[in-house]
Amino acid sequence: MGDASNPTYRPGGDTAYRDLPTVGPFAPLLGGALITWVEPTPDHVVSYNRWYEDDHMITGAMVMPWMFSCRRWVSPKSIQHLRGPIGSRVAEPLEAGKYIGLYWINEGRIEDHEQWSLGSNRRLHAEGRGSYRGAGHDPLEERRHVFTSFSDHLGTTYRDDLVPRDVHTLVQPYRGLIVQVIDAVVGGRERLDTWLRESYLPSVTTGAVAVAIRFAPRPLPPDKLAHVRELDGVDDIVTVLHFLESDPQDCWNAQFANAEQQILESGVGTLGVQAAFIPTNHGTNDYTDQLF
Repeated sequence: MGDASNPTYRPGGDTAYRDLPTVGPFAPLLGGALITWVEPTPDHVVSYNRWYEDDHMITGAMVMPWMFSCRRWVSPKSIQHLRGPIGSRVAEPLEAGKYIGLYWINEGRIEDHEQWSLGSNRRLHAEGRGSYRGAGHDPLEERRHVFTSFSDHLGTTYRDDLVPRDVHTLVQPYRGLIVQVIDAVVGGRERLDTWLRESYLPSVTTGAVAVAIRFAPRPLPPDKLAHVRELDGVDDIVTVLHFLESDPQDCWNAQFANAEQQILESGVGTLGVQAAFIPTNHGTNDYTDQLF
């Protein structure tokens, strides 16, 4: 059986599929993430949503080697006030970025996965599948990236020993997500991460906040797709993902409303942005009429 793009393709005919898994890291550990935060265009949001979940989330991510879990989140108008700081350098305007997709990657395999991702997505765009409208259409007419990165896992803070380990986080029925993008100042990312691990996160990961996972974004490859935005100063950023057992509105005031001041007073970082999300209902258009 051939393939339209390569008539010589034969299923099972390339020994690389058997050889590649026999070398390199192969532990059941969280090594990194693809974090992709996107603002859809109002006129395209429903069709974009279906394209993303029905095609791109699968062929542009989950079918690739070394990616083992995913979850997509949404920010409807009812929780868009749970954001800050005003004048954020990340989300411009502050309500930008209605969707965020999170994907887990095996430890030691980000580079391998990234190469497969580049090849796959270039193929998809060449086949006209970088847009729900097909070839010849500009993806920026449908959506723009607020912040997208491949990121290394720095560590995980658990509320208690009963919380499932981080490899399971994206398949747990968490009701909310708070994303924080934090810029290091004096002492760089290592010092910021130490403060987050030892001081800030143990005080926040209580009550409805079950787990907080820290990531260090990497620069995007120089041959990335042109429409994917890279944030300035990525080498000095720590991204924190807080997973909630409640609606974000129920714990925002107690645990996140003062985050900008707490981080500033630490002397090691500033808050680039924080934003609340709830899970999408994968495979549906729920919330697409509640975004703008």
